[in-house]
Amino acid sequence: MSGAWDADPRARLIRRVGIAPAELGTTGGRDGCPDIWELDNGDFAVIGRDLTAAYSTRLPDGAVIGGSERLVVIPRATLLAARTHLRDA
Repeated sequence: MSGAWDADPRARLIRRVGIAPAELGTTGGRDGCPDIWELDNGDFAVIGRDLTAAYSTRLPDGAVIGGSERLVVIPRATLLAARTHLRDA
């Protein structure tokens, strides 16, 4: 990859990757639905709990949270369910 990656705010969410939170049992109703979505540019959007402040002082060497970034946590079940829905590169 050449140059720094940057998120494109114009990209559209086109496909849920994995299983809907309601089906997985990870939904908290209106205020909590961890999810993973593929964007039309090939990137992915993750909906999770923002735990940036909780982790910012205890990141492993080499891990950095940039000023415009957030560390989000999703349930293990959400990522494992997405694994089988990812297309091979």
